[in-house]
Amino acid sequence: MWFEYLVNIFTFPGFLFIILIAFIYEWIDRKLYAAFQNRVGPWVTGFSGFLQPIADFIKLLTKEDITPEGADTLIFRGIPVFSLAIALTCTLFLPISGSMGLVSFEGDLIVVIALMTLLSIMFFYAGLSSPSRFSIVGAERAMLQLLSYEIPFMLSIASVAVSTGSLSIVGVVEAQRDRWLIIGPNMLSFIVFLLAAQAELERIPFDVPEAETEIVAGWLTEFSGRKLALLRLTKDIELFYLSSLSAALFLGGPLGPMVPGLEWLLHPVYFTVKSLATLFLLSLLKSIFARLRVDEAVNFLWKYIIPLSVLQFLFVRVVV
Repeated sequence: MWFEYLVNIFTFPGFLFIILIAFIYEWIDRKLYAAFQNRVGPWVTGFSGFLQPIADFIKLLTKEDITPEGADTLIFRGIPVFSLAIALTCTLFLPISGSMGLVSFEGDLIVVIALMTLLSIMFFYAGLSSPSRFSIVGAERAMLQLLSYEIPFMLSIASVAVSTGSLSIVGVVEAQRDRWLIIGPNMLSFIVFLLAAQAELERIPFDVPEAETEIVAGWLTEFSGRKLALLRLTKDIELFYLSSLSAALFLGGPLGPMVPGLEWLLHPVYFTVKSLATLFLLSLLKSIFARLRVDEAVNFLWKYIIPLSVLQFLFVRVVV
């Protein structure tokens, strides 16, 4: 039993599967973003550029790995490893092959929120440990943005927990056997979740922590070689994770019409299709908006999204 459990953790639906599908999601995101802007996107490496994310990762692994003079060596070298470990741990809670993830317990919704916050704090320390002024400015922007989107992010998930009467992902998924949560009073929670996820991922219009035209690459500026490869992989896994988490919380996760004996195939297919639908929306948001200034991003989140999320939570509480 334990051997089978360990095999699942490291293969399917565990770490190896997550890393491979994270590369695929990056490719899909880049192709969608290019299509929305009337471009081609990745094209050369593999069929229609399918292998481009993997090629980029391997290329970074072979490049010189530099630790700048004046950096906090322990933190600077440790952050990429710890960030990747946190991101992979988050994915263990996803119900990919059934209504239950590899790790599941009552209260795991609180854990996934805490882990995502911890991941953002890792990015803050990544920039703070660097001697570059661009990295420090990017880290400060990342933390300022964290204080703005974390509240609506938590409230959107709290609305789901109140609606289903459960603090576990499996409880939320099982409560959607008859109707998805996006169909009903939690539709606004889904919109708030998407906007908060876009800010969590530091994507346009909330990409001020990595604004390349202003601060080079923000908190990522001084990272190179293997460290940069691990951080980019972490961001890809984070993209897959948030897309999949929204599918589990609002779209029923792996649930759908079943053919007896084919549950092992249909559960992952349904889950992937639903998470790709969320990825499409995230890519659409990225393509139709321009970058907000840091003050505009904070004002938008505090003045509009946070009050909206509070009203949504109160509305769901009254309805339930």
